Amino acid sequence: MDIVNQVTIIGAGPAGLMLACTLARYGIQVQILDDRPSSTATGRADGLQPKTIETLKQLGLASTLLEKGVKVYDICFWKSTATEKLHRTAREIHYPADVVDLLDPHLLLIHQGMIEDVFIQDLIARGVEVQRNSSFLRFKKPTSENEDIHVEYKDIQSGETKFLKTQYLVGCDGAHSNVRKCLDGAEMEGDQSGSVWGILDAVIETDFPDLWSKTVVQAETGAILAIPRERNMTRLYIELQDTAEENSKKVVQDFVMKRAEEIFSPYVLKWKRIEWFAVYRFGQRAAKRFSDDAQRIFIVGDAAHTHSPKAAQGMNVSMHDSFNLSWKLALTIKSFALPSLLQTYTQERQAVARDLLAFDFEHANAYSAGDPKALADNFAQNVRFISGLAEYGENVLNIPEVVARVRSKTESLSSYRVRTKGQRRGGILKAGALLPPARVTRYIDANPVDLQLDIPLLGQFRIFFFTPNVHRWSVCLEHIFQKLSDPTNSFGRISTAAHPFTPQETEMDEYNQPNRYIGVGKLFTYALVTKMEKDEFEIVDLPVSLQDSRWTIYLDGLGKYGESCTKKWVGDVEDDEMVVLNIRPDGYVGSSNRFEVGEESDGDGESTGEKVVKWLEEYYGGFLKS
Repeated sequence: MDIVNQVTIIGAGPAGLMLACTLARYGIQVQILDDRPSSTATGRADGLQPKTIETLKQLGLASTLLEKGVKVYDICFWKSTATEKLHRTAREIHYPADVVDLLDPHLLLIHQGMIEDVFIQDLIARGVEVQRNSSFLRFKKPTSENEDIHVEYKDIQSGETKFLKTQYLVGCDGAHSNVRKCLDGAEMEGDQSGSVWGILDAVIETDFPDLWSKTVVQAETGAILAIPRERNMTRLYIELQDTAEENSKKVVQDFVMKRAEEIFSPYVLKWKRIEWFAVYRFGQRAAKRFSDDAQRIFIVGDAAHTHSPKAAQGMNVSMHDSFNLSWKLALTIKSFALPSLLQTYTQERQAVARDLLAFDFEHANAYSAGDPKALADNFAQNVRFISGLAEYGENVLNIPEVVARVRSKTESLSSYRVRTKGQRRGGILKAGALLPPARVTRYIDANPVDLQLDIPLLGQFRIFFFTPNVHRWSVCLEHIFQKLSDPTNSFGRISTAAHPFTPQETEMDEYNQPNRYIGVGKLFTYALVTKMEKDEFEIVDLPVSLQDSRWTIYLDGLGKYGESCTKKWVGDVEDDEMVVLNIRPDGYVGSSNRFEVGEESDGDGESTGEKVVKWLEEYYGGFLKS
């Protein structure tokens, strides 16, 4: 037993591969075991939601998928009865702009195996390969903090039982997760029976007019969800009787094809090719816990929660489970994090799972009842959540602005002055929410960019400084960055400690140049957003840390999405004000605060700089070691 991993991942589906891919980028040694001989060849999941697309863009993994996938912008509802022939009852925009603010307001339909392959190629470039034909058997829990987890698995080809040691173990091994079964107290709760579905991928020739929209077709003989796919295919979902699993796959497939022809009648379906067919049982269930007490063993994705496939949520929520966990694991392994950080994985993702199951229960019931209005209403009410805009509650990472205020030396924690909600003066950002689209100009090369996506995901926090007037704040900014870079204070110490952690470089790094964003520090990327024009200030006018962050200096004058980034995100900011915004490594807002030059000071601005630094230290001190 001479193999010791920092993280061992069980399962190489999208959840496991997202976890491995991001951990490798953060410089963490990872091993991933999978019991299959290869990646997914046909079938399984196929839909990427808008916020998942954004995440893949920031990882530099979206371009191939966007080129090959099918974009779906609308959803159509059709119905027939004994007295009415099949007709369209409604057509809706999938993600209405007045309801949800998205850069990519569409579904992207593409085969799961193609998504896996994008991750796998990225992992290979980083020196990580999936260990195939390796079936997890069990683990032995450590009895102390310093003891490793002992993992036992089977080499399927040789039949040999093998062992390894790991600091952390993550089960990404699906709905029948063996890791979950070995985790005390992680039993699944919820709908134990579930519903049975036949799922079919086929090339269909038809006169039905809405085959290239997402379409729900309901008839007295049943209902079908039809979704367009890459390579001229269509995926069909049809709910079956509970006894369907007792029949042979061929019998059920023939039944599904015949039932589809009946439901689509009088339109004709001609089956040109059947690529994949499967029967699944789905229920709304979630594990009682997502980790062990010691925060050493975790489950993500379908291992932690299951639901129906009708709203294209499973793969997306699973990958975001992994995305939420990976940076927290990385900071813990590097000894930067307090125990409170890893605890937020369960706090945040278990709440998302509960919301998902509640939505899916209502959505599935409306679908099964054949009520197109209830189905459309349920979808409209939950469209923000469906798109990936889940929001996290208050915890050590997500501090609402109304309490994110540094107290003076003479004030107690319970009595110090707080900002009331009315003083924000606009701005839609809030702690625990994702950044909405906002267009700005990058100072260094005058390129228009989407600010929420421009800084790549390298496991670092982003700290934005919004100020209309750089010159007005120059003295204060200089003071702030002197303090932040001082190795004698907590912020400077942790920044210095992060420097040695450099992930393996890849060929793409020659083009992406990640050091542009982590040159000042591996743990924090500083960014300045100002309303000034480019010819009104020079980079040399800025503090050294911002001069070294020249790729994250932005001019806020485009307003492509209807208003400036500053006004949209944080509200009106006067010349004597600055808003500081902390963004987590996964893109969620951590906290924000508004400061004034000379506020509660003798007017030289120094006191304000002290307040900014103290506020930052207080926020990061809630989950990072000093």
